[in-house]
Amino acid sequence: MSANPNPVDPNFADPNPVDPTTTDPNPTVPPTMRAAVWRGAGRPLTLEELHTPVPQQDEVLVRVTACGVCHSDLHVLDGAIPFPQPAVLGHEISGTITALGPGAERRGLTVGQSVSGAFLMPCGWCTHCVAGRDDLCSEFFGKNRLAGQLFDGTSRLRGLDGETVAMYSMGGLAEYAVLPATSVAPLPPELEMVSAAILGCAGLTAYGAVRRAADVRPGETVAVVAVGGVGSNLVQVAAAFGASQVIAVDIDDEKLAAAGRLGATHTVNSLTTDARQAVLDLTGGRGVDVAFEAVGGPRTFELALQVLAPGGRMVPVGLGAAGETAPVEINLMVRRSLRIIANYGARTRTDLPAVIELAASGALRYRDVVTRTYGFEEVDEAYGALRAGTITGRAVVTIGEMSQG
Repeated sequence: MSANPNPVDPNFADPNPVDPTTTDPNPTVPPTMRAAVWRGAGRPLTLEELHTPVPQQDEVLVRVTACGVCHSDLHVLDGAIPFPQPAVLGHEISGTITALGPGAERRGLTVGQSVSGAFLMPCGWCTHCVAGRDDLCSEFFGKNRLAGQLFDGTSRLRGLDGETVAMYSMGGLAEYAVLPATSVAPLPPELEMVSAAILGCAGLTAYGAVRRAADVRPGETVAVVAVGGVGSNLVQVAAAFGASQVIAVDIDDEKLAAAGRLGATHTVNSLTTDARQAVLDLTGGRGVDVAFEAVGGPRTFELALQVLAPGGRMVPVGLGAAGETAPVEINLMVRRSLRIIANYGARTRTDLPAVIELAASGALRYRDVVTRTYGFEEVDEAYGALRAGTITGRAVVTIGEMSQG
C-alpha cells in the first residue's frame, strides 16, 4: 500500500497503489526529475528531485517545455485557496509526449507529438463530461482541485523517500508531467513551443468566456476589466469574434498600451479616470453589451456590472481568495435585466483545439502576450514578480529544450 495520497481524508485507502520506483519502459525517460515543490504558504518554491511519474490508463507523459505563470497558482502559494501540501503547481504547459499509458493511443496521440496541456482536465465519463460540459467535470473538481489527485484517487508524484506530492492540475512546474489524454491537444509545427504554454489556461479561459459564457456576437460592444494574462487574451478573442468595440480597463498604463496593441479599440485607466463614466462616454451613454472581469477582485467585479448596457451580460473570469464576496446592487440588476454568467475555463476536448487553431491562424497573438521568460531555477522569482504586479501579459517558465516555430 502506498503512502496516503489524500491529506484531506486520513482514512482514505488507496485503491490503486502506485509504485514510485516503477520506471516507464521508454528508455529515454529518466527515473527521476526536477520539480518545483511548494511546502506551504510563505515558503519559496524549491527545485527537488522526484520520481518521474508513470502514466496510467488513458494518460500521457509529457516532457515539459514551458509552463505559464498564472494568478491561480499564486492564490495557492499565498494560502488564499486551500490545497494539499507538498504540491507541484503549474497548470498550463507545452511539451512533447514521451510515453502513452494504456488506452491513450485511442485518441490519436503518439509519442513525439508536440502538445498543449490544459489546466481543466475532464474525466470524460461523469454526468457533466458526457453532456459535453468539461468545465463542470465532477471528477476533476472532486479529486484534483480538492485533493491534488488524478481520477483513480492517487497522485502520480512521489518524492525519492516515497512521500506523496499533490498535483495542481498536471503539476506542470516539473520536467515531466502526467495528464489525462482528454486534456492535451497537438500543436502544429509552426507554433512556438515556449509561448504556446499559455494556450492551456490563459487562451482556453478567454475562449470559454467569449464563446461559451458570453457568446459574443459580431457588432456587440465589450469591456475587459483587468488586462493581465487572461485579460490580454479576452481582448483578442472578443475582437476575433467580431466585437465592434473592445474597451480595456486597468490601473496600469503599460498593460493598457499592450492591450491596445493586441486589438483593444479604447483603453481606460481606472486609477486616474472615472472608469464607469469613461465607458459610458465611449458607448454613447449606453454601456457595453458584455463586460469581462479577469482578476477576481470585489471592486473590479462591481465595476464590470456598472458599465453594462440594459440587458447586458457580465462574465466573471478571475478567481478571488476563498470565501471572497463582491457587492451586487439588486435593483440595478433587476431594473436593467442584467445577467451574471460565470466562467471557469472551457470545454477542453473541443475548445483547446479551437484555441490552437486561433493561434495558428494569427487571430490569437499568443507570442505577444508572453512578455517575460524565466529559467527553471528562477521559478520563485517569476511568482514574486507576479505577486508584485510587474508582469505585463503573461510570463512563462522554461523547463525543457526551447523549440522555435
